[in-house]
Amino acid sequence: MEKNTVWAIGLSTVVLVGFFAAQTFLFPPKPNQSAENQNEQASNVQEKQSENSEPSNLSNDSQISENQKILPSSEFSSEIENINLTEEKFTITTNNVAVTFTNRGGDIISYELIEKDERGNLKNRDADTNRGVELIENVTAKNRAFSLSLGGAQREIINDLFNSKQWKESNGDEKIGFFKKYSYKNADGTDSEFTLVKTYTFKPNDYTFKLDITIDGGENFKGLDLSGAAYTLRTAPQIGPKYNPKTDRYEYRQIVSFNGEKVKKTNIGQKQTKNYERDWMWSALAGKYFEFIVYPENKTSMSSTVVYTSEVESGEGTNAQIKVTRKSIDKNQTNDSYYIYAGPRNESELKKYVAEDKNEWKLSGVHFNESLQTSGFLYWLEVVLKFLLETVNKVVHNWGVSIIIVTIILKMALFPITKKSLEGTQKMQKFQPKMQELQAKYKGDPQKLQVETAKMYKEIGYNPMSGCLPMIFQFVILFAMYNLFNNYFEFRGASFIKGWIDDLSVGDHIGKTFETGLPFLGWNQIRILPVIYVISQLLFGKITGNGGTTSASQNAGQMKMLMYGMPIMFFFMFYNAPAGLLLYWTVSNIFQLGQQIVINKMMKGKELTIVSKNTKRR
Repeated sequence: MEKNTVWAIGLSTVVLVGFFAAQTFLFPPKPNQSAENQNEQASNVQEKQSENSEPSNLSNDSQISENQKILPSSEFSSEIENINLTEEKFTITTNNVAVTFTNRGGDIISYELIEKDERGNLKNRDADTNRGVELIENVTAKNRAFSLSLGGAQREIINDLFNSKQWKESNGDEKIGFFKKYSYKNADGTDSEFTLVKTYTFKPNDYTFKLDITIDGGENFKGLDLSGAAYTLRTAPQIGPKYNPKTDRYEYRQIVSFNGEKVKKTNIGQKQTKNYERDWMWSALAGKYFEFIVYPENKTSMSSTVVYTSEVESGEGTNAQIKVTRKSIDKNQTNDSYYIYAGPRNESELKKYVAEDKNEWKLSGVHFNESLQTSGFLYWLEVVLKFLLETVNKVVHNWGVSIIIVTIILKMALFPITKKSLEGTQKMQKFQPKMQELQAKYKGDPQKLQVETAKMYKEIGYNPMSGCLPMIFQFVILFAMYNLFNNYFEFRGASFIKGWIDDLSVGDHIGKTFETGLPFLGWNQIRILPVIYVISQLLFGKITGNGGTTSASQNAGQMKMLMYGMPIMFFFMFYNAPAGLLLYWTVSNIFQLGQQIVINKMMKGKELTIVSKNTKRR
């Protein structure tokens, strides 16, 4: 089989497998949802009513006593009666984040990444707003970030107004607490009270914050059990920045669970709910470049079921959220601590949580870096490629130029193998007539055909495996490059050529963005790089197709399809591909095209030399 045929089939196989894999995680079939207990006893929890606070959504049928006073936990002993509460907003600002809270539920409604580099520029800028990336999206009255619901995951969030207190510790920690008192009917029918407290702690230079949830019971409190659950904690309705799943096909939402040894990653589609029912140490919901990780300090207190949902509760936005449930509580007072990472999904930040001396929380062995998207067994190759890219970029200070240089380095390193493969392919093309004679002669005897073919290969000095080796190397690098370039955090916002490729993590563009995209395709921007890529692919196919003698008996239609049809199909498939990935493929094609021309000339030179020697002998 000709080299261009093998190349086209192999590459198309890789691309199609990747394409359908992408379709699988972008639009997976809706799973059978394991139902949670739908008959939780909502009436056994009720809010202590204050003069102006809104009634709790948890106390619809039970009678609420009036003019009761808050009995806060010892940490909030300076607080006064729970009266005249109004909704307020509070802000905590560290070197990394600016977080906005509401005392309605004690929840987070904004989480902006504000960390700056040594030049004073935002490290995580949102191109649409020109501000720091907002990690919390799609907040509604029924769904806020790090809300609690008393009971299981299907229960609505607490929507009451809480008392609050904000302060700064002597060590620089920023803290804010919210608390409210509730009455509760015990299993034996007696009445009791408990105070619900949410305390957030932020370190000055860490993307991980600590959330303490305290259940402080009164004298008759015997625990909190709502059908086997005490409460459920959820992340934000969606990870920012905003994206359109119809056009941003290379963006995704992924659920990740780690049990201390193995990590499980599953891409989640739209409008579906899944239950993860295995032991877990931490659970995460990740996008391409940012993620939330929820790590309970005491994992034995947590339900083994984690709920992942992309159901939209209101509006037209796209949601992606995880919910973790705390098992029932059987004692008077309990405090649960959760370490929550909300920040970039990059190795430099996440590897800090392997050793305690690398992070401000002194966490060790939690391995948040296991949430990174990698090529699995090819991760070692990604490490090598990252090292090359980062080393080159330290010199050129342009990630686009770095991609070009690293691509050329790889192609030059593979040139001896590629040269030998192409020479063998061209040599084999000249013996196609003899090969066809053998096939016709031993048509009914496959074993004899195999023996005679091996003899012919030995006579002409051709090793059929020599053509596979360079392609294997190239496919391996292609897989590693695809994952690396499609997820490499440093490419986000990295400019190659201003006004054309302003961000290597998304497609290139020129001119304005159109409000209405093309029908079916959804394209709303004019891109040049996919055109250059297809032209380079067509030229490469043309040159390799003419590199040797083509047998007249070969299927011309099939060859034309491989030579022209596949590149055109690639154009439509990769029109919105990240510019960094297309830049690599385009430079690779162009450089390999040059290599092919050089090899063709070398082969012709050898032929002329052989002919000249034979002429002299005569």
